[in-house]
Amino acid sequence: MPEVLYTYYVCIITNKYKGVYYIGVTNDIKRRMLEHKAAIGGAFASKNNLYYLMYYEKYEWIQLAIQREKNLKNWHRQWKMNLIKRFNHKREDIAGN
Repeated sequence: MPEVLYTYYVCIITNKYKGVYYIGVTNDIKRRMLEHKAAIGGAFASKNNLYYLMYYEKYEWIQLAIQREKNLKNWHRQWKMNLIKRFNHKREDIAGN
């Protein structure tokens, strides 16, 4: 029986002014971004109007995604900004919805 692979995403989202960053994990990035844009789900993201996807990474194992999320949450703000700039140099919303 073949092993079933799943996809998990660690993502960084921000607001219009790129003043606040939120890091989270999801197994469905499109659905989660639609929820953020509709202000469904997390209070912190809703309160701060965080619905612009700036960065994401894909993982097959939830444990690795959660560990990466925790790691990124401990990063300095400038490190996060540098990571985003390397991945998304124009710092545009890459969610596309």
